Amino acid sequence: MGVPAFFRWLSRKYPSIIVNCVEEKPKECNGVKIPVDASKPNPNDVEFDNLYLDMNGIIHPCTHPEDKPAPKNEDEMMVAIFEYIDRLFNIVRPRRLLYMAIDGVAPRAKMNQQRSRRFRASKEGMEAAVEKQRVREEILSKGGFLPPEEIKERFDSNCITPGTEFMDNLAKCLRYYIADRLNNDPGWKNLTVILSDASAPGEGEHKIMDYIRRQRAQPNHDPNTHHCLCGADADLIMLGLATHEPNFTIIREEFKPNKPKPCGLCNQFGHEVKDCEGLPREKKGKHDELADSLPCAEGEFIFLRLNVLREYLERELTMASLPFTFDVERSIDDWVFMCFFVGNDFLPHLPSLEIREGAIDRLVNIYKNVVHKTGGYLTESGYVNLQRVQMIMLAVGEVEDSIFKKRKDDEDSFRRRQKEKRKRMKRDQPAFSPGGILTPHALGSRNSPGSQVASNPRQAAYEMRMQNNSSPSVSPNTSFTSDGSPSPIGGIKRKAEDSDSEPEPEDNVRLWEAGWKQRYYKNKFDVDAADEKFRRKVVQSYVEGLCWVLRYYYQGCASWKWYYPFHYAPFASDFEGIADMPSDFEKGTKPFKPLEQLMGVFPAASGNFLPPSWRKLMSDPDSSIIDFYPEDFAIDLNGKKYAWQGVALLPFVDERRLRAALEEVYPDLTPEETKRNSLGGDVLFVGKHHPLHDFILELYQTGSTEPVDVPPELCHGMQGKFSLDEEAVLPDQIVCSPVPMLRDLAQNTAISINFKDPQFAEDYIFKAVMLPGARKPAPVLKPSDWEKSSNGRQWKPQLGFSRDRRPVHLDQAAFRTLGHVMPRGSGAGVYGNAAPPPATYQGNLYRPLLRGQAQIPKLMSNMRPQDSWRGPPPLFQQQRFDRGVGAEPLLPWNRMLQTQNAAFQPNQYQMLAGPGGYPPRRDDRGGRQGYPREGRKYPLPPPSGRYSWN
Repeated sequence: MGVPAFFRWLSRKYPSIIVNCVEEKPKECNGVKIPVDASKPNPNDVEFDNLYLDMNGIIHPCTHPEDKPAPKNEDEMMVAIFEYIDRLFNIVRPRRLLYMAIDGVAPRAKMNQQRSRRFRASKEGMEAAVEKQRVREEILSKGGFLPPEEIKERFDSNCITPGTEFMDNLAKCLRYYIADRLNNDPGWKNLTVILSDASAPGEGEHKIMDYIRRQRAQPNHDPNTHHCLCGADADLIMLGLATHEPNFTIIREEFKPNKPKPCGLCNQFGHEVKDCEGLPREKKGKHDELADSLPCAEGEFIFLRLNVLREYLERELTMASLPFTFDVERSIDDWVFMCFFVGNDFLPHLPSLEIREGAIDRLVNIYKNVVHKTGGYLTESGYVNLQRVQMIMLAVGEVEDSIFKKRKDDEDSFRRRQKEKRKRMKRDQPAFSPGGILTPHALGSRNSPGSQVASNPRQAAYEMRMQNNSSPSVSPNTSFTSDGSPSPIGGIKRKAEDSDSEPEPEDNVRLWEAGWKQRYYKNKFDVDAADEKFRRKVVQSYVEGLCWVLRYYYQGCASWKWYYPFHYAPFASDFEGIADMPSDFEKGTKPFKPLEQLMGVFPAASGNFLPPSWRKLMSDPDSSIIDFYPEDFAIDLNGKKYAWQGVALLPFVDERRLRAALEEVYPDLTPEETKRNSLGGDVLFVGKHHPLHDFILELYQTGSTEPVDVPPELCHGMQGKFSLDEEAVLPDQIVCSPVPMLRDLAQNTAISINFKDPQFAEDYIFKAVMLPGARKPAPVLKPSDWEKSSNGRQWKPQLGFSRDRRPVHLDQAAFRTLGHVMPRGSGAGVYGNAAPPPATYQGNLYRPLLRGQAQIPKLMSNMRPQDSWRGPPPLFQQQRFDRGVGAEPLLPWNRMLQTQNAAFQPNQYQMLAGPGGYPPRRDDRGGRQGYPREGRKYPLPPPSGRYSWN
């Protein structure tokens, strides 16, 4: 399903699941950057146990960002990835486990989507390069100004695929990064870190889910573990619900559509390459000191609380007078299953179900109407009851015709409104609009970026008059810039040939007209709709896909070989007789090897990531598999408007033919390539303070060759197998930096070892239930929360997990007091470099700040409630001290610090189970354990152990 569409629908329907992150930024004192101490309590009013990173959601924006210039080389990319992880870690602050998972070799069902994406990326990249060169030559021929073209190789994002040198280097860099943080960051002191790099098969998020699933099945697992998963994919929400863990939160970057992007030619914002005019860059600031600043702010993070989503779903799915016992856990599983019909990474969505048209709401309503007849739930622990699913699908099929007609009416109505809007705008637009410094601006926008303001209006007017006198060929309608030169844009006149309508993609299926099913099968599958045998085959493949996907979410990969062999989905009305269809999968299947997957998903243009003899199979006309790599391919818009929304009509890869062709070139692999083509596993890291450190060190000292069980009492109940790592990070051994700009770790104390999850029989079923001993978080939603998404009022997410976080507001008298006692201007003075008191003091000293807003201390926090109306005492009544004996005046800031430090009691700050809060944590002995609000007394790391990002 489309990530933006699903997230937009979810946030509008269930707004209270979203919480804005409270992020503590690094401070700077006397030019020295002070890193955030993540060992201190979490400012979001919650303590997380485990943080899981779906690394591909971090790698892509760091290597080829859309809203800022890309890193210059691979080393800068690695540093950007390190900084991104640091930022996430400082927000979440996990106390037990950090799990970093990179996508490995995917199941065949996913490889088809990967193949489509990579072929598209290659095609769009080449088209963009050609268009960029054409526009550049056109601008330069007209005398435009463009910065010199950088001679650098275009970064091919297709290299972010298992088996490439880039991914191998990334794994080495992450090993170094983990070792450095375990040595030097107090927040990592007692942390267990697991790295699952691209050599370990499986998608990143599903490796994470497999870890959680297998640990849940162990007797020592804590059922009240607080999980936090980072990633932007929509399926993470479904996967989190599928764990049935009571405390599960997703952190992701806030989705902001239409973020500004720099032009690929002039690197300026506000236009695309095709609209570039080669204008010189405007000076930013009086001395161009803001030249490197971007108009877009740093992305903010948000939390998605799945425990609150569970509250919403429990209310929405609760049904009365059922012929069977209502079980909210089973109902949530059915909801997850129904979301698959609107699209996922493995199956196309049904033609009649679109998220933006309320398809999920329609399915839920049909489900609640039909479930009384089904006699039970649709799913159980990842297995589908096809007889009950058939009843739901046929109910959707009954309204398919009306859905298609309503869709057409809505589209026609939208086009009509857009046409009227364009006509209205043209009618109200003046025939001539001046440019340059005479360009009209909206009130309050004169100082906005891009607005042209004359520093000396009289001089600009004089130069314009002189230009008119000396250039008779310039028309009276020509506009000028602030320096008096004619504006390249000039006056804008309306064109008589402007069209009122935009070309629409041709639609030969016309689902809103009679005979739509016959036309659909003829156009999309090139078969007659009367061919019942073919339609049955399509439906059976789709049903197999539904069963495979649900099993993948709840039990793991049922088959590495299965895939849906069509580009399009059947209709809901075709799901008749599916109850008798088999849904078993071949057992004992194995994943592709990394280089084999590259051959299956890469276009010929990305063949440089493959060995030469393998690459030749992609381009040699005599190759036996040359048909797998078309130079061009069609894109079926399928009723959409943009190419990226369409279906790439690529041929499916025949696994048998591919393997047969590769047998001839396997002997050509070098030892390094053979190593990159092998499958690996997970690596576990701990620091010297971790209880597992000495246990792992002893394994290396004894040279144990057999796998050893992980002692759960040393690692918060985690279980699995340890085996020695040939490339281990070991204490007292130098950890060489793979990034030249970063220094080696000469005094390493961290240690690593191979880790393998607990193993189960192939037919073992992981129960999709809430575990015994699990405590549901206290309810968060209030009665008014149910109507927030539909009452028309603007709703804003709260800051942090506690509803009781009170913003601080100062009246005018308080600001006048600040004006007397706080320095003005640049901040120099007696308090200029004083660090503000920590955010753990009583009463939340700071309100949520806007970007760039200065922090304001709460001056009246030391007063009794009954005296608070009086405000702070006048300055002339404050006690003064003689500076000659080393004392300093007890001004409001100092008085506040002394009063609060004296009154600070740690037991006042234990976490309480309340609205939006998490209950206190249990330790492994069954007792209660809280994290002290004043933080741990860890020694600061040596200065040489930190990165220097400058």
